[in-house]
Amino acid sequence: MRAYERMLQYVKVYTTSAPDCTDAPSSRRQFDLAHKLVEEMKALGLENVHVDEHCCVYGWLSATPGCEDRPALGFIAHMDTAPDCSGENVKPQIIPNYDGGDVVLKGTGDILSPKAFPTLQSLTGMTLITTDGTTLLGADDKAGIAEILTALESIIAEKKPHGKLCIAFTPDEEVGAGVDHFDVEKFGADFAYTVDGGDEGEIAYETFNACSAEVEFTGLSVHPGSSKDTMINAALVAMEFNALLPAADIPRLTENYEGFFHLCDMQGDVEHAVLNYIVRDHDRASFELRKKTLEHAAKTINERYGRDVVRLAMKDSYYNMAEKIAPHMELIENAKRAAAAAGMVPNVVPVRGGTDGSRLSYMGLPTPNLCTGGYAFHGHFEHIAVESMDRCTKMVELLMLG
Repeated sequence: MRAYERMLQYVKVYTTSAPDCTDAPSSRRQFDLAHKLVEEMKALGLENVHVDEHCCVYGWLSATPGCEDRPALGFIAHMDTAPDCSGENVKPQIIPNYDGGDVVLKGTGDILSPKAFPTLQSLTGMTLITTDGTTLLGADDKAGIAEILTALESIIAEKKPHGKLCIAFTPDEEVGAGVDHFDVEKFGADFAYTVDGGDEGEIAYETFNACSAEVEFTGLSVHPGSSKDTMINAALVAMEFNALLPAADIPRLTENYEGFFHLCDMQGDVEHAVLNYIVRDHDRASFELRKKTLEHAAKTINERYGRDVVRLAMKDSYYNMAEKIAPHMELIENAKRAAAAAGMVPNVVPVRGGTDGSRLSYMGLPTPNLCTGGYAFHGHFEHIAVESMDRCTKMVELLMLG
């Protein structure tokens, strides 16, 4: 079976995670795919295959005779899809020999166009898989799951020699909880890769440092006709606070290694307002400075009004895994060689985000990220090419073989 055929089966399973739920997993529906994968892994011949109470799927393939001394290598992908866009009743469109032009998403009439997504032209002549416009596709990260299992199927069927291979599929990556309950010791790998990236050839070991910030504003409401020097409008104070942050440090105006403050949502009235931010920077010192900037803005506002109008709460989310990968750069060199041998141009790029590997690397399991071949994740313009998946599968297989 080819990887795209597996993926088309997986995207039919509704696995969207729930951002406001503290259960583990955040949505019980993720077990539907977990149980399906357990049965498939058992049928392939993997050992000790099971799903735990937190919806983490584990399985192993013992080293072939003579390869027992090789490092145990892990491969990880996530089962959930992003809550940004519906992941229920996914209806993929398959376009053989894509001509490089506009694609009509038949469920909505929306146009997937090279004008908006220039990388589409690189897929000319391939078999393109898109959504019908009513949902996301789910290639993030069901393509990764499919590529891992297809690579394993080839290795097992052809009895190719390999070291111990450790496989895991996680829930809730899209809501930042993918490895909250991941058992690194049980997983048993010395090193691992997540297969959760985008463009062909992409290899990533540098991520953002990340935190969330909730800023709460307490106002003072009096009749507007007699409020001179008395009223404190919480909604307006929230605007003052945001104006104290660097105006150009927002996602729309930043790229590559440039960090940002991202205002995710806001709500408020005269008496009460809340701003929620995420803060990102590749450089740890700059990241800490950004947090200091938020603290200084809160202090400035409180001094301006002579009372505690602002309450700031920050929580670190993950850190740049480059620090943990640096002593093991052979992982990156091996991935570059495998990508090239699979017919791709290796492209080592920083991730403008995080992966499960960010946290796993700080849990003692160095885990760079590999491409899946997909584009435009988290929305109804998501797409991927069959041939890209084949090449990504070959890259994974070559890494498994060592």
